[in-house]
Parts: sequence; C-alpha cells; structure tokens
Amino acid sequence: MTEGSKVAASSEPWTVMRLLEWTTDFFRKRGSDSPRLDAEILLAHARDCSRIELYTDFNSEPTVEQREAFREMVRRRGDGAPVAYLVGYREFYSLRIRVNESVLIPRPETEHLVIEALDRAKAMLSASPTRELHVIDVGTGSGAIAIALAKHLPTAVVTAIDVSETALEIARWNVNQHGLADRVQILQGDLLEPLEERVRSQAPHVDLIVSNPPYVSVPEYDQLSSTVRDHEPRGALVGGDRGTEVIERLIDDSGRHLVPAGFLIFELSPMIADACEQLLAASEKFEPAKFTKDFAGHRRVISAKRLAS
Repeated sequence: MTEGSKVAASSEPWTVMRLLEWTTDFFRKRGSDSPRLDAEILLAHARDCSRIELYTDFNSEPTVEQREAFREMVRRRGDGAPVAYLVGYREFYSLRIRVNESVLIPRPETEHLVIEALDRAKAMLSASPTRELHVIDVGTGSGAIAIALAKHLPTAVVTAIDVSETALEIARWNVNQHGLADRVQILQGDLLEPLEERVRSQAPHVDLIVSNPPYVSVPEYDQLSSTVRDHEPRGALVGGDRGTEVIERLIDDSGRHLVPAGFLIFELSPMIADACEQLLAASEKFEPAKFTKDFAGHRRVISAKRLAS
C-alpha cells in the first residue's frame, strides 16, 4: 500500500482535521514548501468548499467520493505535480486564474510587476483621468497580468500576445470569465511581431509594455526543482544560454512601439538584473531603469521610461 492510499485506509474516522494533519505531514516529508496550505487547497477542492469552511467542519467526515478525489490529488502532489495544476486555478492579485500545463503558474513575485505597472498608469492618468491607455502584455500565458491590469484600469485597452496557441486558449477563457473580452485583445505571435505592421503604418501609440518573459538561463533551468522542470512549459521559462536573449529582443522591439514617456516594465531574475540594466542603457532609447524588489529583497522587476527622442 502506498503512503497516499493510507489516507483512506484506517479504522479511525478520517475527519477533515485528521486528513489535514496527515497530509500536511506527508507533504512536509516530500519537501513541500507549504505543506499545510497544499493540503488545505486540495481538500477544499475535493469538497467543493472554501478553505475557511474546513475550519468550521474540522470534525466532519468527507464522503467516500471526496476522500477518493483527495487521495488521488495527494498522490499526484506527492509525485511533484503543482497544486495549481491539480485544482486547475491559481489566485493572482485577488483574481482566480485558470491554469494548466500549457501555461506558467502565476507567482506572487509577478504581482510586483502589476503594482509597478498600475502605479505608472495612474500617474499617466492623473492629468487626464478618462484618456484611453494602450497596454501590451508580451508573453501573456494564462492572461493573468493582462486581466489584472484591465480590471484595475477601466479606461485601458490591453493587447495580450503569446507565441503558444495552447496558452492563448487558457488566456481567452480567463479573459471571457472575467468579462473583459471587449477590452483585452488576444493575439498569437512572437513578442511584438503581431503589431509590426501597425507600427510601420502609424506613429507609436503604446503607453505601457509589460512582460514576464522567459529569463531563466540554461544552467539555472537545470537547477530548478523537478516540480517546475517536469510540469511547467520550458519555453516560457528559458530565455537562452545567458537568460537575457529574449529580453534583448523585447527591449529592441519596445523602443519602436512605445510613445515618448511610455514605460517598458518586465520581470527578471535577480541573477541577470545588472545585465538587463546594461541592455536598457545600451539601447539609448530609455532613461535610467528603476528596480522593484520582491519580498525577499531581490531585484525582481525593472521599469524604464521611453526617451522623448
């Protein structure tokens, strides 16, 4: 009998509390960074309830069907499957975002990117609150960033681009689910390539370009946890041998699309922060860049203002 199957095999009643305690210990032994949270999310999903309801039902016994569903998710989580893929969603910036193995799982660090973009956008709107902002989310994946910005910027028109059609299927679902199909356009293509014809035929009109691009170097990728390497899409993670190859192209392309005083804002690895700062300076299209640190104090987001000429 496997460890996971023991969840359902015991003469003692498997109450909510006992299931959570056993599973938390099991996940801790398997190396989870958040064993209790993982257990709560999976059990709440199996019972089709909120996590807070688990605490009001500690002594209740889930049904056989609920226990079987929970046991299977515990087994898969124990084998390394991410919780977000098991339940099919991730909370991001207080929004529920559908995910599967075609897209990266939105992470708390990326919320710093959203906050920086919102701050820049609101500064632009301070002089003209009703003006239409044009925002591009490059490498949108699940659409999490584009949706968060559209939700909080009611006058913004957002274009979400990704090279992966399977990722865009998830993005479209999320955009429709959040009622934003009228303000979030989905396009398939490599970086800003879908907008090249537009920029050739008219003056730049984009206020913000945001991105969580592939920025992991090949050596870094080999050091990532098996949970990430075995489940999340490699193409959305690896930016090349140095980790900056995609970012170099993004910087070059962004300079042609942004209006003067528009902003390029993207997430990065702290390990390539200096290199990204140098790339922006070398482009001669942006003012000196500003970094935003994550909760661990690492440089996680970089923003740069487009020069007037």
